[in-house]
Amino acid sequence: MMKSPNKIKSYYYSLFMISLMLCLGARSQLTTDFYSQTCPSLLSTVRKQVQSAIKTEMRMAASLLRLHFHDCFVNGCDASVLLDGDNSTEKFALANVNSARGFEVIDAIKSAVESSCSGVVSCADILAIAARDSVVLSGGPTWRVLLGRRDGLVSNGTLANAALPSPFEALDAITQKFVDVGLNITDVVSLSGGHTIGLAKCATFDNRLFNFSGTGAPDSTMEATMLADLQSFCPVNGDSNRFTALDRNSTDLFDNHYFKNLLNGKGLLGSDQILYSSDLAVSTTKNLVESYSSNSILFFNDFVNSMIKMGNISPLTGTNGEIRKNCRDVNS
Repeated sequence: MMKSPNKIKSYYYSLFMISLMLCLGARSQLTTDFYSQTCPSLLSTVRKQVQSAIKTEMRMAASLLRLHFHDCFVNGCDASVLLDGDNSTEKFALANVNSARGFEVIDAIKSAVESSCSGVVSCADILAIAARDSVVLSGGPTWRVLLGRRDGLVSNGTLANAALPSPFEALDAITQKFVDVGLNITDVVSLSGGHTIGLAKCATFDNRLFNFSGTGAPDSTMEATMLADLQSFCPVNGDSNRFTALDRNSTDLFDNHYFKNLLNGKGLLGSDQILYSSDLAVSTTKNLVESYSSNSILFFNDFVNSMIKMGNISPLTGTNGEIRKNCRDVNS
């Protein structure tokens, strides 16, 4: 017997509403007050620990921000970057090995949180809060962090190698990696602005100093005085593990100075300077760099929005994943 057109419409409308509610339900599982009843001291506990870590070493602010970024780009924001293991884990990926740091700080935060709220707060949420606090304590903007993530059970170094942007990649390749996780061009530029704090090894930019892309000459987009300084600091066959500031002349302050540097050819990493100087930038990122360089409020607003978007990449919620007892190991 044929169903009436009205019944068919009603049936499909019901399916649509159920699907919509499921989608909204999944999105709404992250909330800013997720731990208000179960761990009301969480935010103050994390802030105190991050403050102590940054007081000990200012560079730690950038390291904690980077950990959250490197976590979210690989299987979503599930604290998989924190898991110890063999060389197949994310800690051994090219972008992380002998580079990602701050794990001891996360351990200390987790320990402090567990003392007051045992078995309640995920390591993934601790990473998200610590990243926000690192920005704030460096002079940057604040925002209310969405919470309710759970911790993943697997760390995938192969995926990390494929998913994490590299300082040596072209702009289109970097942009594609952002698009792959649901982000866009604005997010590429605003989140790159996180390089307004922190340090980088010679190994991440010395390809620009002497024989750039096999030309036999330095990268022509680098400002002359900066080039001479860096050639002296990172000589051929020198120590490639020496560090220098990502944001020249504004090392530890979270501001829009990073973008001012790009306008003057003073971006340290190739992946920084191409946001302004590459051919592709003309039609994609250059205007944003110029806007942020002259409008710190715009940069702060876009950075906050991009951090919230990034923090929402494929979170585990509900009964998925677990709440790790130790951020370095899955529960036994």
